Amino acid sequence: MANAMELKYGCNPNQKPSRIFMEDGSELPITVLNGKPGYINLLDAFNGYQLVKELKAATGLPSATSFKHVSPAGAAVGRPLSDTEAKIYFVDDLGELSPIAAAYARARGADRMSSYGDFVALSDTCDAIVAKMLAREVSDGIIAPDYTDEALEILKTKRKGTYNVIKIDTDYVPQAIERKQVYGVTFEQGRNDLKIDSEMLSDVVTDNKVIPDDKKIDLLIALITLKYTQSNSVCYVKDGQAIGIGAGQQSRIHCTRLAGNKADNWWLRQHPKVMGLQFVDDIRRPDRDNTIDVYISEEYEDVLAEGTWQTLFKVKPEVLTREEKKEWIAKNTDVSVGSDAFFPFGDNIERAHKSGVKYIAEPGGSIRDDHVIMTCNKYDIAMAFTKIRLFHH
Repeated sequence: MANAMELKYGCNPNQKPSRIFMEDGSELPITVLNGKPGYINLLDAFNGYQLVKELKAATGLPSATSFKHVSPAGAAVGRPLSDTEAKIYFVDDLGELSPIAAAYARARGADRMSSYGDFVALSDTCDAIVAKMLAREVSDGIIAPDYTDEALEILKTKRKGTYNVIKIDTDYVPQAIERKQVYGVTFEQGRNDLKIDSEMLSDVVTDNKVIPDDKKIDLLIALITLKYTQSNSVCYVKDGQAIGIGAGQQSRIHCTRLAGNKADNWWLRQHPKVMGLQFVDDIRRPDRDNTIDVYISEEYEDVLAEGTWQTLFKVKPEVLTREEKKEWIAKNTDVSVGSDAFFPFGDNIERAHKSGVKYIAEPGGSIRDDHVIMTCNKYDIAMAFTKIRLFHH
């Protein structure tokens, strides 16, 4: 380890010089085992690792996240995948997945379009199954506490030997005060070391007071994910994984819609018509992902047009109609939602309800809390006020 690391450039190629360093003279908490990570890679790595470390502490389960542009595209804990999930995440050919591999399959699979070119963070040792998964995906790098010899050997062959592999010191504790500069002015604040646990979910303000233990875990996943997502942000979670993350929106209802639309897309990918798509044999993984995304959207004609569909499919698919999509989305239930700040109006609840939401955690404190609670009661949604805001900038 060293005290500083010179980087090629900052956020953009014109931003030079660039480096990371420890102001107190101590050693950096990372060792680069392969590649040469850049400025944004390291922002993703450090934010992502904090997220999975806290997820593991809160749930006791191996955790993974897929980061892009300093916000998670997905986050999950290491629960076994169903046969359907293994197919829609395209890992059904890898056999039984280890818990940490299942966590990453879920984290990347939630929103494969956004995870294209991601930076991966793992709470536990990276094994060969994760490495095999990454070997065939477009990804910029990974940070983990350790790597098996086989995993490291596989990862070192990726991207012609330039794939970024970082080992983090798990004993490292950052200083309590953090600083950054904007326009030459130094900002200083206490680090957000807030511990998120089930105690935050004890103040259930709706008529429905029942939040089962597994749904509490889902709400904790939502809240911890939001802690490291650019604000405003809203996160939908189901069965131990984020299925829709809305990041960096100026309006909260736009966050709720964006995250809800992503959650709907995750569910639509499990529709029998999507599962039955017959792709041409040599289609690239990113092209397949993009084709599925377009097929389930309102722009489906872009991939079904004569002369185009033949380059993508062996058999021309039937249209997935708006009515079929609406009927299928209505079957998604028991979804949980977290928000990094209060919902100002009940319209957010109305939108969340359309994506099967039954459990919500948000800070509370809006002058329209009564309307938000009333809207939850209308749909028998259980909502907890955490009294904690989770802005991240």
